[in-house]
Amino acid sequence: MDAHGWANVDELLTGAQRAYIHLTREVLEEVVRENDKQRFAFSADGTKIRANQGHSIAVDLQLVPQTPPDILFHGTAKKFLPSIQRDGLKPRQRNHVHLSWNEDTAQRVGARHGEPVVLPVRAGDMHRRGFLFFLSANGVWLTERVPVEYLQIPAQ
Repeated sequence: MDAHGWANVDELLTGAQRAYIHLTREVLEEVVRENDKQRFAFSADGTKIRANQGHSIAVDLQLVPQTPPDILFHGTAKKFLPSIQRDGLKPRQRNHVHLSWNEDTAQRVGARHGEPVVLPVRAGDMHRRGFLFFLSANGVWLTERVPVEYLQIPAQ
């Protein structure tokens, strides 16, 4: 991968073949096209592929800071609420905290980890206090962290 997270498609396919993994250009195209979260993208010329967000290594996605909506949403599981109440939202193994512009998406994200909980985030207030927000190519809002005071955590 280069510094911006792009991998050369031909090199990826050759590496997969050497590892006895059946991966073709057609399979990659299907993954990019059919992924319900649009996690991956090809470069404009189709020679490279990368994840739109969610990296666990340092990658410069060349995102420009954006003004977020006043409220964004974070989907999580109920079992994580004690940690979130103590520390806020942290990227953990990723580079950013992922936020959704709608509750339905956040609900689906939270359901992947257990009993879902949707946390409204006062993104507008955060932005006005200097926090940076980025919008990934697939519509996921990204920020470095969300302190507890910007979260609306439901009573347990």
